[in-house]
Amino acid sequence: MKSVAGVLLCVAIASVSTSVPVRAQEADPERVYKAAGAKASRPMATVAYGSSELQVADLRLPTGKGPFPVAVVIHGGCFMSSVDKRSGIAAFADALTERGYATWNIEYRRVGDPSGGWPGTFEDVAAAIDKLADVAPRYKLDMKRVAFVGHSAGAYFALWAASRPRLMKPWSNARVRPIAVAAIDGPGTLASFVGLDAQVCGRPVIVPLMGGTPSQKPAEYRLASPQDHLPLGMPQLLVLSDLADLMRPYVAAAKAGGDTVQTLTPPNANHFDVVTPKTPNGQAVVRFVADNLMPRRP
Repeated sequence: MKSVAGVLLCVAIASVSTSVPVRAQEADPERVYKAAGAKASRPMATVAYGSSELQVADLRLPTGKGPFPVAVVIHGGCFMSSVDKRSGIAAFADALTERGYATWNIEYRRVGDPSGGWPGTFEDVAAAIDKLADVAPRYKLDMKRVAFVGHSAGAYFALWAASRPRLMKPWSNARVRPIAVAAIDGPGTLASFVGLDAQVCGRPVIVPLMGGTPSQKPAEYRLASPQDHLPLGMPQLLVLSDLADLMRPYVAAAKAGGDTVQTLTPPNANHFDVVTPKTPNGQAVVRFVADNLMPRRP
């Protein structure tokens, strides 16, 4: 058993070829983070990018005059509205801000929310990121140094958002384009996650997210799969923990496509401590992301 505060249960699944944690995200992520001492400062601003109360993003700024490099931070939660929210990953965003990054910690609608699922969830992620272009002048954000950082389902969305320029219109009409992406313990595609998702999340989530199976919605699954749109043409930082076996096919495909890929596999890590800055593994992930996400200006 591996745990943070004794709540995360991970075991190998003998009946499938991939080892995954059983119901790893049925633990309350915020409770786990708080038990590990995760705290975050209040954001500089909370900005709406739509009319829903869930269509907002928190902006945190480092000290200094700017212009600041920006890390768009995307939380996970098994694609479900009932698991996790942006406050859960706020301490991780705060840790990046302490290392010189402005952070744009987005909220978005998910399965269980009105208009959650395909395409609403994807439209929210895209719109939240594109809103940066509007706030950049006021807060002195350097739009030439923007990167996407996601955890769990958010790792998937970070990779997907980075792939937008390679998709068909209107998805390719990205106002904000990253120079790098960091994916922390999440899948790089959805179709192969069908079936395993019930073991990881405690219930099926991918078919409800996409509105059908891969055979029923092949075009949608292809549009939604960053692994199908490699190479991304940018450096990628991939952190492997409980969902490592789900990430390894993406790692191999990205390298085969010629992308620059760096991986980090923290020792004895689990799905939550890798984004909890008070833990040794969380500190290691913060350093890995902050030090390698983009070149710094002198």
